[in-house]
Amino acid sequence: MKPVWWWWICIVVAAQASTAKAGENNVTYDGRSLIINGERKLLFSGSIHYPRSTPQMWPSLIAKAKEGGVDVIQTYVFWNVHEPQPGQYDFSGRYDLVRFIKEIQAQGLYACLRIGPFIESEWNYGGFPFWLHDVPGIVYRTDNEPFKFYMQNFTTKIVNMMKSEGLYASQGGPIILSQIENEYQNVEAAFHEKGAAYVKWAAKMAVDLGTGVPWVMCKQTDAPDPVINTCNGMRCGETFGGPNSPNKPSIWTEDWTSFYQAYGGEPYIRSAEDIAFHAALFIAKNGSYINYYMYHGGTNFGRTSSAYVITSYYDQAPLDEYGLLRQPKWGHLKELHAVIKNCSTPLLQGVQSNFSIGPLQQAYAFEGRGTCAAFLVNNDSRRNATVQFRDNSLELLPRSIGILPDCQNMVFNTAKVSTMTNKRVTTVDKVFDAVDSWKEFKEDIPSFLDTSLQSNSLLEQMNTTKDVSDYLWYTFSFQPNSSCSEPVLHIESLGHVAHSYINSIFVETGHGSHDTKGFSMDVPISLNDGLNNVSILSVMVGLQDSGAYLESKYAGLNKVNIQCSESSTYDFTNYTWGYQVALKGETLEIYKEENLEKVEWSEIDESTNKSLTWYKTTFDAPVGDDPVALNMSSMQKGQVWVNEQSIGRYWVSFHTPKGNPSQTLYHVPRSFLKPTGNLLIVLEELNGDPLQISLNTISVANFSSPNSYNQLPQLI
Repeated sequence: MKPVWWWWICIVVAAQASTAKAGENNVTYDGRSLIINGERKLLFSGSIHYPRSTPQMWPSLIAKAKEGGVDVIQTYVFWNVHEPQPGQYDFSGRYDLVRFIKEIQAQGLYACLRIGPFIESEWNYGGFPFWLHDVPGIVYRTDNEPFKFYMQNFTTKIVNMMKSEGLYASQGGPIILSQIENEYQNVEAAFHEKGAAYVKWAAKMAVDLGTGVPWVMCKQTDAPDPVINTCNGMRCGETFGGPNSPNKPSIWTEDWTSFYQAYGGEPYIRSAEDIAFHAALFIAKNGSYINYYMYHGGTNFGRTSSAYVITSYYDQAPLDEYGLLRQPKWGHLKELHAVIKNCSTPLLQGVQSNFSIGPLQQAYAFEGRGTCAAFLVNNDSRRNATVQFRDNSLELLPRSIGILPDCQNMVFNTAKVSTMTNKRVTTVDKVFDAVDSWKEFKEDIPSFLDTSLQSNSLLEQMNTTKDVSDYLWYTFSFQPNSSCSEPVLHIESLGHVAHSYINSIFVETGHGSHDTKGFSMDVPISLNDGLNNVSILSVMVGLQDSGAYLESKYAGLNKVNIQCSESSTYDFTNYTWGYQVALKGETLEIYKEENLEKVEWSEIDESTNKSLTWYKTTFDAPVGDDPVALNMSSMQKGQVWVNEQSIGRYWVSFHTPKGNPSQTLYHVPRSFLKPTGNLLIVLEELNGDPLQISLNTISVANFSSPNSYNQLPQLI
């Protein structure tokens, strides 16, 4: 039986919640914090991106964030998925922004809407729709009238949509902050005086939209009043120069809980202790708002990831790709949030003082209204430190911050983790090893005569494909002279991948990397005495997501020749080329059930080369509610669809320096599945083996004893 006081607290909390929902939340700020309904707020926020999960996942993700002590859910707005063509909008399914914001509101949390509309975010083209590229005279993100027209048009569209649904705090909704532009200071200098003019224009444009809530610009020290400049990074307590006005609060819009991963790259593991240290330090230095980027990363479904970025996004966040708790990160931060909120009165109302308590130790104290809180910092990364604070002798762990909510008792140390570690467990539900369960369709290799688009030079890839496909065929025909006895095909590309074929026979593949923008390949080939058809499939793995003059970037092949000897070379760079945009299976959309019969499927032929082969099979959904993933470790490179939904790109053959694939498990959301008869379509570009693909369920297990490891399936 609950005591009487417990019921009284529930009644008071419920009354306060209903009052907050019913009335308007006036949001202002001062030099200490955001002020909501006249009350200063110390807020923790978590980034959850609605297109990187599903509507069915949103309630659970938001609830777990709330349980973890998060007050605000922060998201970008993804222009390219919402306006795929000028004036044509899509806010359905995973793109239902209003539904997402209303779910945040239903769970009693605030929202921060980072409209941008440039977002970067390791998202294809930084969130810009590719049709912007073809607007005459356009230069992105500068004082350029065509760009400003479309940017303002989309920003206004989003703001008006939020207003019409009553979602701004000034209307009683959950949105307490909006962001315009994104990390613009990284590129501002490239635009000279037009950069500064654009910043002023963007700020005024946003403020004039009259949302009734503050706007922020991250990484923008010259953010014009009343827009708040904020910090992004891993150590803003150390790196942030502070607000550019004493009347603005210190806000951290991106505290990176991990880092995005590129194909060929190892995962970045940021410890719970390190995140907690820097979050506590930011608060100690008068910070009042911290957003974890990401709190849940999710999945880059389809072709949404930017150049070379893997399909899984920020899997090392407090909530992993599948929405499962990643411990001890989630639990340690939950404890940190609770302790800091217990100090909120002195932190928000008291006077700060800071002073040395040792050679590498510092104290930050907040006092006022009869309250006191202190943060004791040990910057020595190797040794414990015994410090004296207010007549108390206290022990600080290496590279840690001790928090004293009453300036007497240290109740939390950022380096002391009490949350039990968990491990992710994969359980194989099915291996697709039955040859007769698969059918295959092999792509035709086009020759020059098969193409309708032709040019006397190498065309730039993005402008040719308009980003409707990763794939562009470059083809030509030629007849060598008799002296070309040991020919070598030389290709230079800004790529990202090139698969070469001579007379429809696969020869070799080459690729670049996230950190190497171009690549070259030299391939010994065999030529016929007569006419030879050379076909090169240039493949993009997402478009670049950042940088100045993004509209001018170049991709695709930029040099091709065949070397017969040191003194004899056929140069085809300026030659008559034929082009085909996309693969045949893509154009026919054979990943959709109604289009399967548009091509002829056959039994798997294991004796032939498997490059550019489509595979199809069906499967039943695993029982239960655990997340589902395909293990693609037996494949090499391609794309996957389940029931017409694109699961994303896979690239297992691109190994890390340690010799491992960057990603082998590919998330299949439960909402994509039917109980039985699910259609699986795999496009393999190289030579993978579909007979070893497996369907897995994902769970987590805590470990209280060493023997626990021996009782479980594969751990990841």
